[in-house]
Amino acid sequence: MTDAPLGKKAQQAADSKARLIGEARALFQAQGYAQTSTEALLSATGLTRGALYHHFRDKKDLFAAVCAQMHGELGAAIEVATAGIEEPARALRLGSHAWLRAVAEPGRCRVLLLDAPAVLSSEEWAAQDAAHGYGALRMAVRALRGARDAGEELQADALAAALNGAMNQLARWCAEERRPDAAAAAEAAIDALLDAALPPA
Repeated sequence: MTDAPLGKKAQQAADSKARLIGEARALFQAQGYAQTSTEALLSATGLTRGALYHHFRDKKDLFAAVCAQMHGELGAAIEVATAGIEEPARALRLGSHAWLRAVAEPGRCRVLLLDAPAVLSSEEWAAQDAAHGYGALRMAVRALRGARDAGEELQADALAAALNGAMNQLARWCAEERRPDAAAAAEAAIDALLDAALPPA
């Protein structure tokens, strides 16, 4: 009996990894990281413990992969919302609205804004956040504030950190409020923050 072709093996491995991430995501969204056991993950996927540890070091490593997937979706939502928008202030506003709508979905909010900061190391969380939202926010604020030297960049970065924290809290509020008009209220709050913090176009 010959071994399966390498291409088939690679596809099977990719399918197993995708299944692990997909099922883990559903469990983490529904019941949170702490309440999701490794046994529950294996039961949901039908895979062996060996298959899990072939792709991920542990449950935390699998959780990080779920977070990375979700962060990527947030980045994609921002890109769609800002496609073709050349005016930086408008792009920032529309991108912020798109990010809020995407992250405020209860499952994403639980994973990214409640569990992730506690489960991941501060360095890993900061790297994911910077790669898919906060980094773009910081650069946009620097540009709109006209930061030209290290001191002005520091002030702009402080403002971006404040805006990022406020937006994260708004997303949590929006997910917990669960009223049909909560998203519109949160977007209006973002507009008010941006109007107050940044110079007019």
